[in-house]
Amino acid sequence: MLDKMTPNQRLIVAVLLSVIFFVAYTAIFPPKQEEVLDANKSKSITLKDTSEQNAAAVVQAQAGHEISAQDKMAQSASSNIVTVTNEKFILKIDTLGRISSKELRQAKFRDKDNKHAELIPTLGTKPLYVRFLDEELNKEAATVAYTANVQAINLAGEAQKVTLTQTLSSLTVTKELTFYADGHYDATIKLSKDARYFVYLGQRPEITEQMMTVTGAMVYTDDELVNIIEDGDAEGRKTFSGVALISAFDQYFASIMYGFAKETNVMVEKDKNDNPVVYFEGLSTMSFNGYVGDKDFKTLQAINPVLTNAIEYGWFTFAAKPLFALLLWLHGIFGNWGWAIIGLTLIIRMVLYPLTYKGMVSMQKIKEIAPRIKEVQAKYKGDPQRMNAAVMDMYKKHGANPLGGCLPMLLQIPVFFAIYRVLLNAVELQGAPWALWITDLSRMDTYYILPILMGASMYYQQKLTPNNFTDPMQEKVFKFLPIIFTFFFITFPSGLVLYWIVNNLFSIAQQFVVNQQFKNAKDAREAIAKGAEKHND
Repeated sequence: MLDKMTPNQRLIVAVLLSVIFFVAYTAIFPPKQEEVLDANKSKSITLKDTSEQNAAAVVQAQAGHEISAQDKMAQSASSNIVTVTNEKFILKIDTLGRISSKELRQAKFRDKDNKHAELIPTLGTKPLYVRFLDEELNKEAATVAYTANVQAINLAGEAQKVTLTQTLSSLTVTKELTFYADGHYDATIKLSKDARYFVYLGQRPEITEQMMTVTGAMVYTDDELVNIIEDGDAEGRKTFSGVALISAFDQYFASIMYGFAKETNVMVEKDKNDNPVVYFEGLSTMSFNGYVGDKDFKTLQAINPVLTNAIEYGWFTFAAKPLFALLLWLHGIFGNWGWAIIGLTLIIRMVLYPLTYKGMVSMQKIKEIAPRIKEVQAKYKGDPQRMNAAVMDMYKKHGANPLGGCLPMLLQIPVFFAIYRVLLNAVELQGAPWALWITDLSRMDTYYILPILMGASMYYQQKLTPNNFTDPMQEKVFKFLPIIFTFFFITFPSGLVLYWIVNNLFSIAQQFVVNQQFKNAKDAREAIAKGAEKHND
């Protein structure tokens, strides 16, 4: 069957099957939510877990019955020594001097249970956790609580400072933290005497994950190299120097630290699930900066332009970054992300118009000479070499290129995936309305109207597009593709489905123009032929 297909048809089928495969595979085999590394464990040193969650489990085992939710909440609250509040978030610091909780209060940031997003996972390392290399010192540090100079601060206006102190038998640890309303903080750690220690970035947020999104850790160096260690792919210890920022991220959110001294060494280890754990070696006195929050481009750029590098798009970053910049510019014009997506789609199609036009024209020409091609193939059936030469000669004679439709399609593949990554990773789309029933472009259309429109537009585009299928089965399978794509697009974000619909509509309009041009040319040739017959009569 494949031998009878043209190269153009084989390319179309391969691309469509690839898309169907990765969507189906991800739907059938979703990423497993594995348990992450305990906050007080590392590859070098094993400590008794002193986290409040493990303590609750111990108490529960000793009591011989399940501890009530109220008791667990009370215990968790008693372990937090500082609460930082403003209109956008609530941040808490626990007795180990770690950022133990950060809840985003905006309505648009909701988790899968429709609750406010909690950025610090229950299990795993937490930001600002300090681990000492000396085992005895580390055991003591895990049992001696920090004290704070304030219990609660409200970031209604200017930044405010919190001083945490941990007094150990041989040294004193001081953490000076200055919090800002935009979500970032300045940190200074001081030791009363030299001791080797490490500061942890914390586990990545676990809020929203959709297919084809990358989660894990990033190390961005000052020579602009991006090192991404995806969850499940961490391989032993890796050491980096000259680091500009480190990030533990999911689809929309990240825990970031930056502003290190140039000599700071950053390490990435793997936990028991091969997920990355990031930390760096501390100095007796050192300062750096941090941020825990959503990866909003304008927010990160306002804090420090280097933080925008924490927004990553995987392999298609080279195309996705300029596309997002263009989308951001269009949003500044329209003031609506939905219209910005439509504008971006039209601009992309206008840029590709000359190439797609040539491809459509070539396909129309092939359709016109298809009967003659079949005659040639039948005539030279026993001589493949002569048959191929005759077919190519006929293509050349009529100005038809059998590969003419391939280049536009090849160009659109990276553009599509880049757009996919942009729309999937842009936290700006969360809670962003477009029009009518579409109130959140980052979520699926709960009324299924956009996916149905997408499928209908794809079907109509097929009706207009010429094809030269020689196998009836191929043609039937091809006709079912709009239904298959509609089914898969049901769960896609509304913004992505909107892009696909507009792209289809533009293709329909372009194909209609090409078809009309060929019809007019054919009518003109027939009119000339009839005129010549009358003249001869």
